[in-house]
Amino acid sequence: MNRRVYLDHNATAPLLDAARDAMQAALSRPAGNPSSPHAFGHQSRMELERSRRDVAALFAAPSHEVVFTSGGTEADNLAIQGSARAWTAAGRPPGHIVASAVEHPAVMESCHYLETVGWRFTLLPVDGAGRVDPAELARALSADTALVSIMAANNETGVLQPLAQIAALTRAAGVPLHVDAVQAAGRGVIEAGALGADLISISSHKIGGPTGIGALWVRETTPLAPVLRGGGQERRRRAGTEPVLLAAGFAAAARSVFVSAGRVAGRVAALRDRMEQELLLRLPGLIVQGAGAARLGNTSSLTVPGVGNETLVIRMDLAGFAISTGSACSTGATRPSHVLAAMGVRRAEAASTIRISLGPSNTDEEIDALVETLPAIAADLSRGAILSRSSRPALPSLPQGLRPSRRPRLVP
Repeated sequence: MNRRVYLDHNATAPLLDAARDAMQAALSRPAGNPSSPHAFGHQSRMELERSRRDVAALFAAPSHEVVFTSGGTEADNLAIQGSARAWTAAGRPPGHIVASAVEHPAVMESCHYLETVGWRFTLLPVDGAGRVDPAELARALSADTALVSIMAANNETGVLQPLAQIAALTRAAGVPLHVDAVQAAGRGVIEAGALGADLISISSHKIGGPTGIGALWVRETTPLAPVLRGGGQERRRRAGTEPVLLAAGFAAAARSVFVSAGRVAGRVAALRDRMEQELLLRLPGLIVQGAGAARLGNTSSLTVPGVGNETLVIRMDLAGFAISTGSACSTGATRPSHVLAAMGVRRAEAASTIRISLGPSNTDEEIDALVETLPAIAADLSRGAILSRSSRPALPSLPQGLRPSRRPRLVP
């Protein structure tokens, strides 16, 4: 391979040509604030609403139900904190929120923040594959549950949650359901009707659009109070001048994945499956985390026993392959993955786990090169670890009289 291979699409997807072209076209038009009453503002408003319509098509929802945000993190924060604010704005005391133990930090930290202002937070356990048991959710729901937040697909393992069963429970209880679909968008069905959700978060740069913009779909009947206050933009749900340029790129990416998602997802899943099969043959003891569950077709969470994941990622990068240790949002953290910990993966195994996430641009040639390179590097690192342990110098022997006693003496 004479070129670098990008296999970290769950962290961010390369900008699509269509998105770049749309933003360049938007740059060539006169600037105007979409909220301004003059012709320049009207033109920007029309472009913004065209973009909103194209993004709404991903949800198969009316465009007025889509709120533009700065990304998936803000969309998650708005869904959770906005729901909580709407709850207390109705004159009720702080209530109860339920989420799974494998949620993205944007969800987890929002829920933990609400705990500091009087809310109760229930963290649902998951099984060894990382799936929520709907029966656990049923037991967790209470009269003051204001929101349930369950992701569509995990960003580290790709494991899909049983959203149809979860949505049936929340509907029966009259509790809004928020779905973080940031990883699922463009790789599976995120239609609001199919998911049975009331709020859905997505992010532009995960589907080949620009960074700095995302969206929250809000069912029209779902109470939501703003988190950012200021102007009346986004139907008073999110203050701040809308980024027309970024919205144009986001919409172009949305149009692209809307047309090609099914075809591309099938080809990428075939590549991923072949990669895993080859690596299982070449790497003794390799574990595919979540292998027994339904997963996104592009994601592999692989445990290579005895090999440190950070060292392996660095060596693979030097060899021309961009992979990761897990969530890009936790890079630099010294704690093991909370996702793997919730799944019952031992700390040593979590420290040997990498994530490979494919995208539409990956080829058979690149996967062939990966399945040759990764086992060779892992074997080299494993040999190095063994040699390092065996080459430690022995402690010098001490004369008999200087050897420490097995029972330490107390010195008065």
